[in-house]
Amino acid sequence: MGTVIGAQLFTVREYCKTPEDLEKTLERVAKMGYRAVQLSGVCDCDPVWLKGVLDRLGLVAPVSHVSFEKLYERTDAVIAAHAALNAPYIGIGAAPHIFNKEKDLANSFADFFDKVPAVIAKIKNADFQFFYHHHDAEFARSANGITYIEELMNRFTPEECGILLDTHWVQAGGGDPAAWIRCLTGRVACIHFKDYCINPHMREVRFAPVGAGNLNWPAIFEAVRQAGVKYAFVEQDKCYEEDPFDCLEKSLKFLRDAGFKD
Repeated sequence: MGTVIGAQLFTVREYCKTPEDLEKTLERVAKMGYRAVQLSGVCDCDPVWLKGVLDRLGLVAPVSHVSFEKLYERTDAVIAAHAALNAPYIGIGAAPHIFNKEKDLANSFADFFDKVPAVIAKIKNADFQFFYHHHDAEFARSANGITYIEELMNRFTPEECGILLDTHWVQAGGGDPAAWIRCLTGRVACIHFKDYCINPHMREVRFAPVGAGNLNWPAIFEAVRQAGVKYAFVEQDKCYEEDPFDCLEKSLKFLRDAGFKD
């Protein structure tokens, strides 16, 4: 398969709090066999220094996650950092306020849709691509009867706005991950491989290493192939009693066994 498997560093964020720890974590991830990383949940550091570390380890970091607030207020600085990293995709983790249940979801997205066009235009004019990472809230239907993720697609072209699809959150939002990957063909250069499982003891939804949960991975892999996904980043938001590095290794082994090779 032509898709490069990467590690979403949010999985190991507790080991990325200083530049020194970040470098050690990147060394561990590269040693496992990952060839790409997504910079999310990591410390602030000099992007030129970081690019040197990545190059030394044979890693690329094509997409990041920054807060929308930072991207909105410091767009030029964020673009400059991505240029130093040779990262073509500028991503946000979510629209503001969508996790705040005291705020109306419709108003939160209305504010986002009001502010984001100027940011997207500046990113596109600099020859980068804006990427939106969704959760489950984007699969709620707005007043006009379509989901918020569909509204995002309707407002912006694929060149203006890519979607960093997350397999777990599609499932949590009531969608079919493979179907949505196909639907978003042309927007999904980068996605998250994240499993969705039910804890048999607590009867609750949990995160799990890829392949250890309930998602239909053969269907997802076929959709990834058809959609021409360039990078798939393994992510596990919580690892519970397991070591997050062990979880990354388990996920990578499953994917290698499934046919993803460098």
